Amino acid sequence: MDLIWLIPLLPGLGAAVNGLVGIRFFSKRTAGLVANATMAAALALSIYAFWQLLGLPGEEREHTVRIATWMSSMPLALSNGTIGNFFIPWGFRLDPLSGMMILVVTGIGFLIHVYSIGYMHGEPRGSYARFFAYLNLFVFFMLMLVLGDNFVVMFVGWEGVGLCSYLLIGYWYEKKSASDAGKKAFIVNRIGDWGFILGMFLIFATFGTLDFREVANAAGPMGVEAAGFGTLSLITLLLFVGAVGKSAQIPLYVWLPDAMEGPTPVSALIHAATMVTAGVYMVGRNAVLFEHAPMTMQVVAIVGVATAFMAATIGLVQNDIKRVLAYSTVSQLGFMFFAMGVGAFAAGAFHLMTHAFFKALLFLCSGSVIHAMAGQQDMRHMGGLKKYLPVTYVTMLIGTLAIAGIPPLSGFFSKDEILYRTFLNNKVIWGVAVVTALMTAFYMFRLMSMTFFGAYHGPAWEHADGRGSHGGAHDAQASHGGWHGPHESPTSMTVPLQILAVGAILAGFVGIPAALGGSNAIEHFLEPSFTARTVTHAEAPAGGVLSEHTVAGESKGAAPALSEHTSASKSKGEVTASGHPAEGAHEISWAGEMGLMGLSVLVGIIGILVAYRFYVRSPEIADRLARRWSGAHRVLSNKYYVDELYGATVVAGTMGGAKRLWVFDAKVVDGAVNGSGWLTLFSAWFSHLIDKYLVDGLVNLVGAVLEESSFVLRRLQTGLVQNYALVMLLGVFAFVSVYLFVR
Repeated sequence: MDLIWLIPLLPGLGAAVNGLVGIRFFSKRTAGLVANATMAAALALSIYAFWQLLGLPGEEREHTVRIATWMSSMPLALSNGTIGNFFIPWGFRLDPLSGMMILVVTGIGFLIHVYSIGYMHGEPRGSYARFFAYLNLFVFFMLMLVLGDNFVVMFVGWEGVGLCSYLLIGYWYEKKSASDAGKKAFIVNRIGDWGFILGMFLIFATFGTLDFREVANAAGPMGVEAAGFGTLSLITLLLFVGAVGKSAQIPLYVWLPDAMEGPTPVSALIHAATMVTAGVYMVGRNAVLFEHAPMTMQVVAIVGVATAFMAATIGLVQNDIKRVLAYSTVSQLGFMFFAMGVGAFAAGAFHLMTHAFFKALLFLCSGSVIHAMAGQQDMRHMGGLKKYLPVTYVTMLIGTLAIAGIPPLSGFFSKDEILYRTFLNNKVIWGVAVVTALMTAFYMFRLMSMTFFGAYHGPAWEHADGRGSHGGAHDAQASHGGWHGPHESPTSMTVPLQILAVGAILAGFVGIPAALGGSNAIEHFLEPSFTARTVTHAEAPAGGVLSEHTVAGESKGAAPALSEHTSASKSKGEVTASGHPAEGAHEISWAGEMGLMGLSVLVGIIGILVAYRFYVRSPEIADRLARRWSGAHRVLSNKYYVDELYGATVVAGTMGGAKRLWVFDAKVVDGAVNGSGWLTLFSAWFSHLIDKYLVDGLVNLVGAVLEESSFVLRRLQTGLVQNYALVMLLGVFAFVSVYLFVR
């Protein structure tokens, strides 16, 4: 586990090699090999480190490696009037939560890298290497984010994935919509990051440290802010603002659907394994803080369920296959957040893990469909692809059933756990969540129906023998050059689909609930990451690496442990520190739990059957409903006009303000500067005139007078003695005459 610092470093090296050398010199094969080899090595190290973590006793599953001092110790004033020690080590922490995350990031990230070999093969050699450099860099920063042992190291990864999202979404930068989407993602995320930065400032001002474990241990003994909105509530609210931006929640979700402008592997990486899960991870990492701020927890729950519901309604009518999945991601992230908001941190993290499998699978399957349809993404121009893409069809069906919550696939276990915990806490949120789950099953099977079932509606194509196809409504369209109709993707694309499909089937079995005879192992495994515990520091071994292990209990002078707040052995009626029902608190009967489970499965089945009826058996029903409810259909098709609203208010206001500031700068600021310049020039010109005609004129006048006088005076200098004697005689005569006259 002391080598966990190599896990992010390896993809970082791959990015550096491809970015600095590969773009100029590597072949496509070499560039792909470098990127995939570094990812495979990172995955192998992650598995090894996770295996070592599992070998530790449950209360000791935390290991920190500090490889260097980043910011040296400096004294800073704290909010309580004392002086804190600002010290930031460059450290990495492996615990159950980060261990699960590195497996998700490296495992699914590696499969996406393999898939990209086939999907991006048509790109030019230099662009191909650039794409893999960006992918590696994305994974590097995401691993930095989840492994960082303090807020500042996390923030480096946090900002890094924001930068990489800009680079990857706008990968096809010649396309205006892609470059605009990249800029939109970057700018919207900066809004959320503003809250995250302020939250970090306030954390240090309050606790005197930015280390996750030290903050949790210091916050543990503090009182729950149930009576009002205090410092911890403000801290958590600011952190949640950052999570809202990164994980695309209301009101900062608008960047994520536009991120579909990037290549499909980018969509899969962003939506499944990396960027959008960062906000959920950050909330879970700071569970102790959030548990002490029940008002913020309510905000998290309300924003999460509102986002889940709204995004699901939009997904009902979208026709772009990737855009449906994009709004599905926004909705599923809402599920994770309202799970966190009701105190079910482990259930939310569990859904993060299962969602990574089936959402990566769904996006890569959509990429396989797009590849088969020569770039077509509109589902209205598909249909009947089941016979042409058998592997893609089966794997995408598995992903669809998983996200719909159909047992025994992974989505069933995680989504049912969230609904169960929510039912114990808040019946209203649970009701909205159930309706959202129904819509999820409907729009996902609508996607399957429009893509794979029914008659083919895509463009015609030329067979190899020159005969035209007998497609659907678009047979009149010109054939796509060398395209010979829908076809299954190459092995480099279908093998990752099959592996992810296996994950979408099996991943949920680590969280089988007690009602089905399981022990909910994943939640018990993750519990230590959501509690305050005591940390002891070991001596640093050779090389400057400091290891620390977390142990149960309290050491002398340490903050009291809070493991009892989320212990697996909670008694009936116990609540967490936040006042939310603890996981396991207020348990209902076995029959009641099975009833809730059956209801969640039933709504999934109903959604699937209704979608099948509307879009396969009787598609005229959907058309008739769209005409009857044309107003609502138009609103949903246009995504509640949120982008237009932002464009007319925030964007237009910002642009208008920027233009007015530009005018002020050009006319006032630059005018003052330019005026000063002109005044200086005029003063210089006037000074030049004075110097030239007055000062120099007087000097020159004196010189001229003397020069002219010299012509007269030199005539007196004859050099003859008699002339000088005559002048002297005349002078004496004149003097005597004057003297006598005066007398």
